[in-house]
Amino acid sequence: MKPLQNAPRAPSSPTSSHAATTDGLTVSPSLDFVLEAEHLSQQTGLLDKRTISMSGLAILLGLAASGVAWLMLKLIAIITNLAFYGRLQAHDVSPADAVAHLGWWVLPIPVVGAVLIGLMARYGSKAIRGHGIPEAMEQVLTNRSRIPARVMFLKPVSSAISIGTGGPFGAEGPIIATGSALGSFVGQKIPVSTAERKTLLAAGAAAGMSAIFGSPVSAVLIAIELLLFEYRPRSIIPVALAAVTAAGMRIVMEGSEPIFAMPELGPPSLGALAFYTLLGAVMGLAAAGVTRIVYGIEDAFERLPIHWMWWPALGALAVGVAGYFAPDTLGVGYYNIRNILSDSLTWQAVAVLIAFKFFSWSISLGSGTSGGTLAPLFTLGGGLGLLLGKAAASLLPMLHVDVRVAALVGMAALFAGASRALLTSAVFAFETTLQPMGLLPLLGGCAAAYLVSSLVMRNTIMTEKIARRGVRTPAEYSADPLEQVLVRQVANADVVRFQSGQLVGDVLTAMQADPHAYRFAMYPVVDADGRLKGTLDREQILNAALVEQGADTAGIETLIAQRPRFVFDDMTVRHAVQHMVKYGLDALPVLSREHRYKLVGILSRAEVFAAYKRQADE
Repeated sequence: MKPLQNAPRAPSSPTSSHAATTDGLTVSPSLDFVLEAEHLSQQTGLLDKRTISMSGLAILLGLAASGVAWLMLKLIAIITNLAFYGRLQAHDVSPADAVAHLGWWVLPIPVVGAVLIGLMARYGSKAIRGHGIPEAMEQVLTNRSRIPARVMFLKPVSSAISIGTGGPFGAEGPIIATGSALGSFVGQKIPVSTAERKTLLAAGAAAGMSAIFGSPVSAVLIAIELLLFEYRPRSIIPVALAAVTAAGMRIVMEGSEPIFAMPELGPPSLGALAFYTLLGAVMGLAAAGVTRIVYGIEDAFERLPIHWMWWPALGALAVGVAGYFAPDTLGVGYYNIRNILSDSLTWQAVAVLIAFKFFSWSISLGSGTSGGTLAPLFTLGGGLGLLLGKAAASLLPMLHVDVRVAALVGMAALFAGASRALLTSAVFAFETTLQPMGLLPLLGGCAAAYLVSSLVMRNTIMTEKIARRGVRTPAEYSADPLEQVLVRQVANADVVRFQSGQLVGDVLTAMQADPHAYRFAMYPVVDADGRLKGTLDREQILNAALVEQGADTAGIETLIAQRPRFVFDDMTVRHAVQHMVKYGLDALPVLSREHRYKLVGILSRAEVFAAYKRQADE
């Protein structure tokens, strides 16, 4: 073994150019302590220059996602015109108007589109199948937010084919998935961390939703609740800027009118507010039922003895049948939501609409085609809420229930129960209608739906698929307990320390006389002023006499072989744990920044565990 006296040591001269760095402290009795080297990272503030650059990228993503959303809507319009009207035009049109002259020929149109989607999924990317949001969640949780670049092209095209040929889906889910893929692609092409790539993915998703609905706040919230799984300034700011940019571009291209405009609402009475909250609870049960049925249908397709490429074609038969009997179920159908919220349909028409919409959407989605869940859930929830509101208004007139508010609450609450995106659902309904008097009923209804859904259903319509693959989705966001505790609050001050100049032989004698008192794995060595010079472990001390003849007559500080790593007492325990993990340490010396870097104690795993337990108990 190489003698410890010959091991590399820091220079002892106070004028040495080798100052203390993040390796720790130089071994010198007249050390000028400086914290500016590589290995002891300083605690960072909430934001830094990287946040500025990420914000700039997010704004560009917002612009790009706006363009992609506009192109996708135009592609849907082109395919709709071509498939149902036989003309090459790009203006918006509903497939429903073509059913009268197409008759039963409406059945094969969705099937042809589904066959194309099956081919794209098999020979392009299987990732285009499904809702869009769950697939993005899975990449965030399991693949470091890396989405294949081809999804960025295949997802919008396949979804445009699906919706353009009559699929009962909205464009928002595919746009969110496409924006996620775009953000991930940017994050893979430039040098960013995994956390920053996740932020770019979420920024692209939020921009896509904001570009479709003009709902920037709910777009940020859905990114938090379903993609980021955190609330940090470093991620929220870029995501918010991307959403605002996309919403601004939507105003330029589409105008500032809310997408689900409805007559002005008045303030709710107390009795009506109680009904809306109860309605939300009913929607929570409905959300659980809808989720189970959709995944039950998906399980049924899994048992078919044919390749999954053909499943969407079978599911599309349901789309065609529903479209023949209820033409308004075909395509995006945002006008259906507006009609429901405005109470401009008879209850019989609403009942037929939601029955056939659920029939076609659940079977088609369960078949594995490319489509989303937001618009269909809004339609179903709004229609069911309207019907229940009409019943309450007729049977309990003293409650003064507004059927339009009931539809609004039903729309948001069904999505809140199905997705558990509580804040997203309530704010989205407000942003897309601009009805401030609806906020209170929305909050009550969505909270009740969230409560009931959580009690009766373990997973959500967004997480069930990935949960079956063994992926656990975070359901709670809380502050890190170790971020709330400073090192000085838990450091062990009752620690054995050696003084510079103390003989190795004396230390060995003391250890042999009372082994229990010297049970620690690390021992700090301090100078006359109590400032740290270095650390030693038991093996260094106990083997010192075996290493070199006469080592026991040397000062204990001569055994120090390298500069120690340490933390300051005003740092958080989380920062200290990160330092311990980075260098594989079981304990760290704790120094006082205020009192000239004197040793104040030791932080070991025992103190970390105790701090975590205390915070968790509180």
